[in-house]
Amino acid sequence: MLSVIIPTLNAGSRLAECLDALVEPAIDGLVKEVIIVDGGSTDDTLKIADGFGATILSAPPGRGGQLKAGAATASNDWLLFLHGDTVLEPGWADEARLFIEKNVYDAGVFTLAFDGEGIAPKIVAAGAMVRTRFTKSPYGDQGLFMSKATYEEIGGYKDMPLFEDVEIVRRLMKLKGPHALHIFASKAVTSARRYEEEGYFRRVLKNALLLMRYQLGATPEKLRKTYR
Repeated sequence: MLSVIIPTLNAGSRLAECLDALVEPAIDGLVKEVIIVDGGSTDDTLKIADGFGATILSAPPGRGGQLKAGAATASNDWLLFLHGDTVLEPGWADEARLFIEKNVYDAGVFTLAFDGEGIAPKIVAAGAMVRTRFTKSPYGDQGLFMSKATYEEIGGYKDMPLFEDVEIVRRLMKLKGPHALHIFASKAVTSARRYEEEGYFRRVLKNALLLMRYQLGATPEKLRKTYR
């Protein structure tokens, strides 16, 4: 029923937790395959993926291209695109089943949360959800759930090193309208490492400036250096 596609590049620190959240839904029959598309990891990413029985593919590093490669090999009618440092909280599979059964929305994303402590990660996550609800512009950290038919209809992921998540949702909204996106109550708990290293609000400002430059015409290839 569901193929989960995860792009990785040295994702070993969180990948086991990410995959562990898929085990019970796999036993229950919801998750039929997990596809890891690796961009050349040198840590234990591939060992962890193999230990969970995931299908492992190789692709040049670049999240858009990796996601595109994974979707091309997916064999099920529904797709979940997930980052390797994101862990879905218990209950997500029940919402996913209901989403599939009702088949009202074209795509779904999860409620963002960070694994950091204190008030700063909560404020940043809340701000991201305000953006998601009112501007329909979620980031890939929230996962992306849709049927393979919808994915193919909107043209799928583009081979982009950055903002592939913004670009695909923008096309979804253009073709399907603002009511096409559903927000799951279940949380996607993502790594706060970059925010903690740079400072939460400094990172938020940096991301906002990068997005503005992208919207003004800067290429993702040029912006990628700044993003790192």
